[in-house]
Amino acid sequence: MALARLLTCIVGVYATFLLWAIAQERLSSPFMANTPPHTSARFPSSACINACQALSSCVSALVYLLIKRRTQGTEKKGGLWTLVGWDQVFGRDEAVQKNRAANGQANEKAGGNAVTSSRRSLLALLLQVSAFQTCASPIGFASLKYISYPMMVLAKSCKLIPVLLLNVILYRRRFKPYKYAVVALVSAGIALFMYNGGKGGGKASKGSSIGLALLGVNLLIDGLTNSTQDQLFTLHPGFKGQQLMFNMSLLSLLMTIPILLLPPHWLALAAQILPSWLGSLIADPVGHHATEALSPPLAQAIRFCVDHPSAVVPLAAYALLGGLGQLFIFETISHFGSLTLVMVTVTRKLVTMLLSVVVFGHKLRGGQWVGVAVVFVGIGLEAGMKRREIMNKRIMEERARSKLKAL
Repeated sequence: MALARLLTCIVGVYATFLLWAIAQERLSSPFMANTPPHTSARFPSSACINACQALSSCVSALVYLLIKRRTQGTEKKGGLWTLVGWDQVFGRDEAVQKNRAANGQANEKAGGNAVTSSRRSLLALLLQVSAFQTCASPIGFASLKYISYPMMVLAKSCKLIPVLLLNVILYRRRFKPYKYAVVALVSAGIALFMYNGGKGGGKASKGSSIGLALLGVNLLIDGLTNSTQDQLFTLHPGFKGQQLMFNMSLLSLLMTIPILLLPPHWLALAAQILPSWLGSLIADPVGHHATEALSPPLAQAIRFCVDHPSAVVPLAAYALLGGLGQLFIFETISHFGSLTLVMVTVTRKLVTMLLSVVVFGHKLRGGQWVGVAVVFVGIGLEAGMKRREIMNKRIMEERARSKLKAL
């Protein structure tokens, strides 16, 4: 069952995010206006793109939870409040209340403090990962002004390192030795692939220092997001992956809405106070500078879609595919952890590059093929060890059942 679930998650992530990547790259490119003088321009607001993604993810998670509850025939007590996990977030978890009653009057005060601490911990972690998610997307889009999309895909494939390091440093988590070996192999393979790219990569091979710096910040935020999600599931095992997806997306949407409605002169003021490269993220992460605009980012985005209708389909595809794909992502992270998820997403990025070679006729050098081989050796090691762990777990469970029957 565990292996079937893992395979389903892998296929779902691949199918949705390979198409999602195409939509993302298209959104980072200029669109031609349908009115004279037919000039081309980039999408004016990555905050709007992020909001569309968050709204789609929020709806997808809610629909999934409703369908799952109906198909499993679980009782509807608590309604939406319980369905999306707010009983755990805001302290109305019946299981906690029963435990407090069982502990008796003497321990009621200590139990109340534990409930309050748990509630605050879950809410704080949700706010933390939502803030990380809200910040990461605009920074990723901003890097595309300085480097090519393939370069961004390759660089983001090294996120294994910050995920593992931040899990170890921030949350004192420990992993088995083979996990470190897999991270080293995958990172070395990606590095070989990038190093042997040669000078034929044009913009990607030059690697603008600003673009790479933005990618570094993006990777750090991704590492913080994944490690915090692991910590959340560790401290609150009853909180489901899709409940996390719903709450993260909802909070991210609420954090993004003020930016979309903020008057442009406030955005321009923020851009002037901050350093130029960081101010460009606040003012306008993808397209024109906020001082050139006469309306809030949301109005700019709507006007842009009217003048550039070819942008509507990539925007809708980016949001819908991202929402669907995140269902598989949160299913993976809740059952297999963030490192397994990163392994899946890293190989998906590598497959994206390989498909580009096949479809568009790009040529890889010998050193790049070596890098590809090293990455797949690492992934093979991860898959083999994961299968062994699953088999050992099943054996232990069967032995435990046999002992119970004997008793």
